[in-house]
Amino acid sequence: MTRNLIIGATLSSLVLLAALVSFVWTPFDHAAMNIPAKLQTPNLIHWLGTDHFGRDIFSMIMVGARTSIAVALVAVGIGISIGVPLGLTAAARNGGWLDELIMRGNDLVFAFPSLVIAILITAIFGAGAINAIIAIGIFNIPVFARISRGAALSLWQREFIMAARVAGKGTARISAEHILPNIANLLIVQGTIQFSLGILAEAGLSYVGLGAQPPTPSWGRMLADAQTMVSFAPHLALIPGSAIIVTVLGLNLMGDGLRDYLDPKLRVART
Repeated sequence: MTRNLIIGATLSSLVLLAALVSFVWTPFDHAAMNIPAKLQTPNLIHWLGTDHFGRDIFSMIMVGARTSIAVALVAVGIGISIGVPLGLTAAARNGGWLDELIMRGNDLVFAFPSLVIAILITAIFGAGAINAIIAIGIFNIPVFARISRGAALSLWQREFIMAARVAGKGTARISAEHILPNIANLLIVQGTIQFSLGILAEAGLSYVGLGAQPPTPSWGRMLADAQTMVSFAPHLALIPGSAIIVTVLGLNLMGDGLRDYLDPKLRVART
């Protein structure tokens, strides 16, 4: 294993562990307010201090990790489940009207950043984590469609694909049985990268009030709440900001390490 993969997997595992533990235990109720204990710096009782309502920041970070991971994971799942079949279909119909239709649809989605899509969805259905998932998921669809189409196109001219055609297999069956397994490594790496971007997007949407709504903690909203108190309580911004940095850094390092580990050329070079 590469060093990046080990470091990234370790950081990501710590965040995932915090999210899983939050289902059964947190030091304090993340929504419980204690005004006399507000704005405390890290101490033996409140390990990461308290916010302006006296809520325990460590408990909020743990539950916020759960929120971020859930939103990003489902959004990436939407991107993979819709984008990959579209990309494989476009590659199988390379140069045809269906390929052109799918790719121009991808260009249309790429023209609108996830924040703009989120604002549009929020204007129609209201703010919330579900709408954030939909917005990030829609943006992930063309990413996976382009990745899978580009990777599949290079395989359609290979000898084993021609042999499958001669054997009488249709394009859908060839895509499922031969193309998809050969591009799975690329999709895994891209999924890791999109997962980190999904966490960033969720934090950004929550920062502007379009993500998870109170009382559900969110790292982005914790940053938004802290922006007027940075001068006298900097830990309110530093702690959730650090959580975002550690999570995104860990996922990016893991994605980079997976790419190196799964690349056949680099694998041969290591041996």
